[in-house]
Amino acid sequence: MQSYYYLLLDVFSFIVPFLFSFEKKRMHFIQHWKAYFTSIIAVGIIFILWDIYFAYQNVWGFNDQYLIGFRILKLPLEEWLFFLLIPYASVFIHYALKYFFPAIQLEKKTTKWITYVLFLVGLLITVFNYDKMYTFVCVGIFTILMLLQIIFEWKYAQRFYLSFIIIFIPFFFVNSALTGSYSEKPVVFYDNTENLGIRLGTIPLEDSFYCFALLYSITLVFEYLKNKKN
Repeated sequence: MQSYYYLLLDVFSFIVPFLFSFEKKRMHFIQHWKAYFTSIIAVGIIFILWDIYFAYQNVWGFNDQYLIGFRILKLPLEEWLFFLLIPYASVFIHYALKYFFPAIQLEKKTTKWITYVLFLVGLLITVFNYDKMYTFVCVGIFTILMLLQIIFEWKYAQRFYLSFIIIFIPFFFVNSALTGSYSEKPVVFYDNTENLGIRLGTIPLEDSFYCFALLYSITLVFEYLKNKKN
């Protein structure tokens, strides 16, 4: 049973939001399945390439004790599923909040200032830690995304910044489960010479930047495809 630990974590994180996607009286979110899955896969491909590179460079690795044992390009099947199932569940939370609380969003000016602060923080961390691969890539991608947000001023940030606070709660518990909070050994282990060494519980700080960049990028692509279809 221990070998199904990561797989079950993926499935149980996904199953409830997926089932609620079929609820017809309110959101009926599954109607957007094509644009949604296309967005997740398109963005996920970019991020999983970094995952593969990190695995080959031993920036991180995976504990076979908690895996079913099938790997593709050094990544376990569970990690491939992670990039499909976890973003589905996470971004679904954003749209559920948007549906049930439509009036809650940041003002445009506030959003702009938050973006500038996040960009500056990301830039400083990236520049001063260029020699740490995991930090440089994770925070660097986040910083580029914030620069694009400054340039294009996408309105979606007004809601997503708030949504991410809620999304981060289940993300924290899922990622904690992967990094050793609830198991004898971590499922995912890191070369700490390639990161800042700062942890939120057992989670490397960089994972928060990585998570935001992944999920907000999916949201942007999804909105583009959905609006294009309409």
